[in-house]
Amino acid sequence: MHRLKIQQVFDSAWKDYASCFCPSPVQSRAASSIMACKSPKLGCNVSVCTDCGHMHFHNNSCRNRSCPNCQALLKELWIDARKAEVIDAPYFHVVFTIPAQLNALVYANQALLYSLLHRCSAHTLLELSADRKFLGATPGIIQVLHTWGQELNFHPHIHCIVSGGGLSPDGKLRTCGNGFFIPAKVLAAKFRGKLLASLDSLYKSGKLSFSPSCSSLADPASWASLKDRLYNIAWCPDIRETFNGFGNAIEYLGRYANRIAITNSRVKSVDGDCVTFVAKDYKNDSALKDVTLSCCEFIRRFMMHVLPPGFQKIRYYGFLSNRYRKEKLAVIFRIQGHQRFKSILAGLTMDQVLYKLWGINVHVCHNCGCLSMRPLGRSYVMRA
Repeated sequence: MHRLKIQQVFDSAWKDYASCFCPSPVQSRAASSIMACKSPKLGCNVSVCTDCGHMHFHNNSCRNRSCPNCQALLKELWIDARKAEVIDAPYFHVVFTIPAQLNALVYANQALLYSLLHRCSAHTLLELSADRKFLGATPGIIQVLHTWGQELNFHPHIHCIVSGGGLSPDGKLRTCGNGFFIPAKVLAAKFRGKLLASLDSLYKSGKLSFSPSCSSLADPASWASLKDRLYNIAWCPDIRETFNGFGNAIEYLGRYANRIAITNSRVKSVDGDCVTFVAKDYKNDSALKDVTLSCCEFIRRFMMHVLPPGFQKIRYYGFLSNRYRKEKLAVIFRIQGHQRFKSILAGLTMDQVLYKLWGINVHVCHNCGCLSMRPLGRSYVMRA
């Protein structure tokens, strides 16, 4: 079987990496899945042509959320489901980042502080949106956690798609103009205050862990000094473009929802002990540059972005929160008089989804061309 580029890196260097570092169980599972994906190790599905008898073997995917080979279908299904929830209003992309001084602490407390980043981002948007001088309503918010920069460095941040419209407390629909309705300085100050106050509360209650890279923060004086520094620097949320045509908002976020740290398309070569990939240089007007790392270092950086087990990197708030979504959307669509988008994939079989999205007809025989390929109905594990 032809090995994909990132699989090649793991095949050649995972044992060396694992002997030098101590991968967690979830990291080891991710690595095993990446190396086994679409190989005989995971078994295969067998189809046979009822006309000519030709048999086709299709290796199974691992479906691990860290695998670079398994995200395309998930992305399309997610986009299709979300389109039916988009209202007729402007949409905005907001990115919440944290100062680099907090990176080591966040990495030492991943599940706890990733969740905190989600909550503080959402509560910042919801509280300010409720103010009548900004929106005076509860918007719909979709948030996606990313933990990487272009060179696979650790850079936790939250991508948010925010509707420029929502329901007011008296049940009326309020919408904004084309510009984002919350000033960036107000957004930054509120987010900074919420996050640092929450971190201080966790610190005082003894819920934070301190790895060697941030062990000095266990000293109360060092902690107080860091807080003072962070309160006195500017936090800059990134407010990106308004979407012309609200359907574009979901297509846009679809690029972020099921993205992983790096894909095979960015890897230029795997040569011996080194891997070279393309990255944007944001300090140089996003110019593309080549980054070359040893395979072991590439894996080390990749593993930093394997999320804790069961962690929900995509979360929904406002009128899109799971508890209120159906009820609130029904009210909004009734007020607007129509629902612009409908799902095109709901209720389809996987065979139908593949044909609808990419024109792949799994029933065409590769040998005789007839529409007569039929599954044998079970998965086989190939033995050496």
